Amino acid sequence: MNWLSLRQFRTQSLVALVALAAVAVVLAVTGPDLAHAYATLVKPCAALNDCDAVKGVFLGKYALLQDLSLVLEAVPGLLGVFWGAPLVARELESGTYRLAWTQSVSRTRWLVTKLVVVGLASVLVVGLLTLMVGWWSSPLDVVTAHRFGAGAFGQRGVAPMGYAALAFALGVALGLLIRRTLPAMAATLVLFTAIRVAVTLWVRPYFMAPVHVASALNPNSMGIGSSGSGPMTLQPNAPNLPNAWVYSVDIVDKAGHALGSYVTTLCPAVAAGSGGGSGTRGDGGGTAQVPQRAQDALHACVAKVAATYHQVVTYQPANRYWTFQWMEAALFVALALALVGLSVWWVRRRLG
Repeated sequence: MNWLSLRQFRTQSLVALVALAAVAVVLAVTGPDLAHAYATLVKPCAALNDCDAVKGVFLGKYALLQDLSLVLEAVPGLLGVFWGAPLVARELESGTYRLAWTQSVSRTRWLVTKLVVVGLASVLVVGLLTLMVGWWSSPLDVVTAHRFGAGAFGQRGVAPMGYAALAFALGVALGLLIRRTLPAMAATLVLFTAIRVAVTLWVRPYFMAPVHVASALNPNSMGIGSSGSGPMTLQPNAPNLPNAWVYSVDIVDKAGHALGSYVTTLCPAVAAGSGGGSGTRGDGGGTAQVPQRAQDALHACVAKVAATYHQVVTYQPANRYWTFQWMEAALFVALALALVGLSVWWVRRRLG
């Protein structure tokens, strides 16, 4: 039975090996150049603390390859669609599973062998791809310093292997329930995408309680702006916390009440000037090159507001990155095991 499962899987495994080899060649050719560019362009300017322009050039030079690395985001789902969903659905649809059960092979062994062979291959493919892309992208990750980003988090570490396990198990389970290959493939793609989005937006932020840090207002990191058509107010810049996940930067009083439009009445000249081309930025990005009078007015306004309000940064520290990786991987593996259990039970009790 193991030999038969491997033989049935030989075409898919060959395609996967060729694809991995092609990716490895591309990364091996471009990786040393990327590392050299980082060592000669970015590292020297770090000592001068003036790397914004250099980092922009560096990231722009490899923008296309960065976009290509985003393909990794889709690989677990595609394996679930093309390897998981047809694995059992195709045999159920054609009726060949009945022949397998008459060859002294129990239905449980028939299914478990398929799950082990193809499931482990799915996780292994994604693991190798993640390892290669992580090695290649390490200089870019140092420059961007945003490992918690929605894209980077799902392309690095151990979480993608959890995604692969769930996508595969989901495909198999839907193939058993739907018993038709194409509808099972479509359902796998839709449901897996929905699960990934739901975990990213509504589950991952609550893995651990965030850290709250309060500090005095700094006029050098403030701007005047509004949210949509709302009133003008002070907007703090995001703090410099490399590789941290910043949830929010708020201006609140001792009771936790937000600043709101208080600045409109306290600093009417600054609020009015921000809408009429005074030079203060309205996107929360701090101050641009503005006249000295506008800067002085903004500093005076911040000093007034600081008498009552302070700044609170809510974030996940960078040192929690691997904890989040393992927690998310464990969550997806647990869901995958639950689906595997459902599939085995369905074959033993419900499939005739």
